[in-house]
Amino acid sequence: MNEIKPYDIRISVKTEFLPSESDIDNERYVFAYTISVENHGSQPAKLLSRHWIITDAESRVQEVKGKGVIGEQPRLKQGESFSYTSGTMIETPVGSMQGSYQMVADDEYKFDAIIAPFTLAMPGMLH
Repeated sequence: MNEIKPYDIRISVKTEFLPSESDIDNERYVFAYTISVENHGSQPAKLLSRHWIITDAESRVQEVKGKGVIGEQPRLKQGESFSYTSGTMIETPVGSMQGSYQMVADDEYKFDAIIAPFTLAMPGMLH
């Protein structure tokens, strides 16, 4: 029997290179990413803020912190999910992103939902 944890937020990511927004001659590589946030825990939880670490192939790092995501602070009950699409720009054709969402459960417990590192890559750049 699997016991449901009170705080279990799972995050999945899909990325897409945007050639129409990019300017390769000027080292501008633009990517869209679609995030799905799912609450597998027993406690409803609200996404308060985000913290992203974006790294390009030259090890240049951008940090992004802010309230909510796309202007929202979704509250997810057990089994609910929230998806959104956003974007980022880096100066190399390959890079990575990782981070966390700062969450608060209905019982006022605060925790981070970790976003595992994922790759940003122009098609054909990785095998």
